[in-house]
Amino acid sequence: MNLLSFISDFLSKFKVEISRLTEFEFKMDTLNQFRDWMIEHPTFLNIAKYLMWLSGLLIVLQFIKRLLKKKVTHASARYKSQKGIEIIGYILIILMTVSYFTGNIKDFTLAIGLLTAGITITLQELILSLAGSVFIFFVKVYKPGDRIEINGIKGDVIDIDSLYTTMMEIGQWVSSDNYSGRIVKLSNAFVFKGPVYNYSQDFPFIWDEFSLPIRYGSDIDLAKEIIIKIASETLSEFVSNSISKWEEVVDKYYIENAQVAPSLAIKLTDNWIEFNIRYIVDYKKRRITKHTLNELIGKEIEKTNGKVVLASATFEIVKIPDLNVKK
Repeated sequence: MNLLSFISDFLSKFKVEISRLTEFEFKMDTLNQFRDWMIEHPTFLNIAKYLMWLSGLLIVLQFIKRLLKKKVTHASARYKSQKGIEIIGYILIILMTVSYFTGNIKDFTLAIGLLTAGITITLQELILSLAGSVFIFFVKVYKPGDRIEINGIKGDVIDIDSLYTTMMEIGQWVSSDNYSGRIVKLSNAFVFKGPVYNYSQDFPFIWDEFSLPIRYGSDIDLAKEIIIKIASETLSEFVSNSISKWEEVVDKYYIENAQVAPSLAIKLTDNWIEFNIRYIVDYKKRRITKHTLNELIGKEIEKTNGKVVLASATFEIVKIPDLNVKK
């Protein structure tokens, strides 16, 4: 009995081993077939390897971005570093793709030329947007926080990504330089299609002006004294801060020096003497500054007891026609 039991157990184990061996041989045969198929179709193998390299690169870039987000506490520096890593990532992906599939980095120019020729028509706007983002970043056309006007849209830049510039719109139905409340996304391609007006780059001040109508017969010298005194006192901080900034602009660009102190020009019209005051102001404080100047000048004119009077539109009747009334 023991012998039969031993033989039966041995045969059972032998069958199991034979089954395992057969399964192993089947797996090996399948792997060999898959290997032969991959050898016959190398393109799929290359694509698989490329996707692995691409996934690894994206993981590394994402890890670096998260690390910078945690380590860099300053908001501006963190934002710039995030955008810098994003642009570097695009460049590395392009270089890796071209060098991998061409087999030689020297073929980069040819490969890019052929690739561009094939997709220029369908992806023209996308390509221009990507190129625009690189141009904006390296040339520093504008940056987040700048106030710009581009393609007829004026606002403060609140974000720049690889495709779009996001702005908080000012103006439109709202008077002066106030926010309208609309957030505008504008393609970065527009930096190549027209002028970009920057209110804050290099010189964060603008010149503004307004006119005051003074009635004929008023004390002109007193009116001039009032306007210049109030303007000089109210705008003294802007003037002092703008002098050094303007000197930097003169050193950097081919431009003549300019007067930053308030100036007054007088013009005689049919109805009144027009006093035009021109002054420099912070680009974000244009509206409140104009309000303050008008309010202070108005109060001082009232204190002159009629020596200086603001004018209004007047009409002179040259001749009254004769009226014949018949009873």
